[in-house]
Amino acid sequence: MHVDSLSASDPISIDMTPALLIDPSDNLVVALRDLKAGETISVADQEVEILEAISAKHKFPLHDLASGDRATMYGVTVGIARESIAAGTLTHMGNLAHDADSFSDAGRVAMKWTPPKVEAWTNATFNGYHRDDGQVGTANHWLVIPMVFCETRNVNAIRAAFEKTLGYAKTTHYERLAASLVAAHHQGASTEGLKEIELEASPLPGGDRVFPNVDGIQFLTHSLGCGGTREDAEALCGLLAGYITHPNVAGATVLSLGCENAQLEILEAAIQSRAPGFSKPLFTFRQQAYSDERTLLDAAIKETFIGLREANNTERQPAPLNRLCLGVECGGSDGFSGISANPALGAVSDRLVALGGRVILSEFPELCGVEQELVNRCVTDAVAKRFVQLTSAYADRARAVGSDFSQNPSPGNIKDGLITDAIKSAGAAKKGGTSPIVAALDYPEVATESGLNLLCTPGGDVESTTAMAGAHANLIVFTTGLGTPTGNPVCPVLKVSSNTELAERLPDLIDFDCGTIIRGEKSVDEIAEAMLEQLVRIASGEELTKAQVLGQNDFQPWKRGVSL
Repeated sequence: MHVDSLSASDPISIDMTPALLIDPSDNLVVALRDLKAGETISVADQEVEILEAISAKHKFPLHDLASGDRATMYGVTVGIARESIAAGTLTHMGNLAHDADSFSDAGRVAMKWTPPKVEAWTNATFNGYHRDDGQVGTANHWLVIPMVFCETRNVNAIRAAFEKTLGYAKTTHYERLAASLVAAHHQGASTEGLKEIELEASPLPGGDRVFPNVDGIQFLTHSLGCGGTREDAEALCGLLAGYITHPNVAGATVLSLGCENAQLEILEAAIQSRAPGFSKPLFTFRQQAYSDERTLLDAAIKETFIGLREANNTERQPAPLNRLCLGVECGGSDGFSGISANPALGAVSDRLVALGGRVILSEFPELCGVEQELVNRCVTDAVAKRFVQLTSAYADRARAVGSDFSQNPSPGNIKDGLITDAIKSAGAAKKGGTSPIVAALDYPEVATESGLNLLCTPGGDVESTTAMAGAHANLIVFTTGLGTPTGNPVCPVLKVSSNTELAERLPDLIDFDCGTIIRGEKSVDEIAEAMLEQLVRIASGEELTKAQVLGQNDFQPWKRGVSL
């Protein structure tokens, strides 16, 4: 069997095909296993002699490339040859420079979409938290938020008051280890003796929750709110409003100093613009209006406790899958991400769109080179024009400070085969599937349209996941080839590995393995069906993600400047 292009229904067979030509028009091939110098392999019905050792995940030309020739993968330009590159020779940053195809909304060619078959899911439901505005949450959290970094100490005082008292704190392995070290120290243990102390792994014990229907109290501390531009303050208030109005949030306590740029009035206006008639409990406190810190905190703790009692009255009820909003993310990507985990997630995205749900694709620096395809998928000229405006303005900002999207790939990406931003982007975009694009959103807007939404964010993992949750994703799937500890305070994050080696090496981080696609054991469609089944269980609270178990609650607002 020879694999000419990536298929959703046919498994890749690496026994017969040690390398993959993703699209028939490509001239770069990805190695599916380590290739030895001198061996001859068959790719797309052609024999290629491997001229030097090429590690799995890395690329080589199918034909000789002359200096200046365009290199292509996924059917798009991903680089330009800096020098002659012989067929069967490793491409690397020394011989291949980043380059990408141009794009224009004026050149939009409308594309026809054939939805996947979803009859088996049409009547499926998940058990979620129904809100007054019609949204349905996959979790039920209370938020404690500072409007400005000056209030972080007070937020942490509320954290200390509530987490253990209400049963949300867990005794960690590291606390038990520290206690063992203290005991050994008091017994006169030597330095070597301390180093040899080991503890057996055990479940993290936590207290019985006072409010069992409240999944957690989340504290969204940050370093913003004052001292930046007025644009920074507006964006922060918009993001916080997105979290407060999020379907996974029951209510919020907000602490303000009083004199900061991010005024409570800006936040309240942003809440009303996102949720007219907003009815959740919202308690706000200006410290400068109180006689002292204790009076402020006593009031905030009492009101929050009363709000938690109200939030606990909400119980899970069945909801159709069209009430799900899926954020799709990739980070710590490798050379397999674009041919296993991301296409599988894209197939999940297409299924959810076909069912009437919402999907959010972000990370604009990681859409570099596939913009024209995305333009063509926009449902209207207005959506296409806004996407072009947003991504072009972002690129212009980067160039204005001496940077550009080509600097997006990290050292880890490059080491594992993603040597240009266009290679990385062409694979990253696959997680958004193939459906029409219904909206192009600027940060920190909310996704309200059923279908695939583009959201302007950086490629940084936590800035992007923070923004997608703020846009009302109530589930996030995060694909990775190298591993990541990222989670989110209000939104369950499912971590998906592109390769089995990672899933086996970091089992505490990875929830789902797509390495079976690389090995030819499962097709993209088979994996997508299994992933969607797991997402429904997570949305129903029947299963926790590894990020939830470990308490990975990352929150990082985008300070609207240049972040790739």
